[in-house]
Amino acid sequence: MANTLHRVKAYLYDNLLTEDPNDFTARVSSERTLSVTDVCNSAVTRGGASVSAADMEHNVNLFLKEMGYQLCDGFSVNTGYFTATTLIKGVFNSPTESFDPSKHSVMFLFNQGDTMRKEIPNIEVEIMGVADNSITITQVTDVKTGSVNDVITPNRNLKIKGYKVKIAGDNPAVVISFVNNNTSESTKVDPSDMVTNNPSELIIITPTLPAGTYTLQVTSQFSGSTMLKEPRTAVFDKPLTVK
Repeated sequence: MANTLHRVKAYLYDNLLTEDPNDFTARVSSERTLSVTDVCNSAVTRGGASVSAADMEHNVNLFLKEMGYQLCDGFSVNTGYFTATTLIKGVFNSPTESFDPSKHSVMFLFNQGDTMRKEIPNIEVEIMGVADNSITITQVTDVKTGSVNDVITPNRNLKIKGYKVKIAGDNPAVVISFVNNNTSESTKVDPSDMVTNNPSELIIITPTLPAGTYTLQVTSQFSGSTMLKEPRTAVFDKPLTVK
């Protein structure tokens, strides 16, 4: 790929959607999640931006705040890099039914825009081989809002997808927990709040968590046909937010 400007590394994982033992899906290996501050610093140090990183961050946050305000008023936004749209989820059972927060919800959908789509041919994908087939969390979905890898709702169902995430074993460390990113306080999920416990999917009731950002951790001795002597822990690499 002669015009490659970017490189993405990915590992292969068993394709859990088929019965074929020889097919895989690829998942991008991300070193870490960048914040607005990180991107602004990079724009100055790598991209040669003519303003300071602090000034850029201030203006970016102003833009994002106003964009969020307009989305909440039902406007769609097209930045070229992504489009954002306000959606309403839930079923209305009659033409005269009003919006009911107990059965309906508002969410925001973000999709790639034309500018990002044009960058795709400049990306080289390097397959790093088959990933270590140990316990891994791949996606977290808040059932109430439909939010993926973002907002979670206390006391409502949370769907956790992954590999070998089934909770099993008698070691006291076997648990699902949420660690507050500011205080490091850990809140365990009560076993009675586990709705589904499968190797590729957990459904739990999110604990009563105060507002903040959290890291999800799943610790288990499950390993398929045999049990591990020592538990392994999967740490989800994206922060989850309680508002």
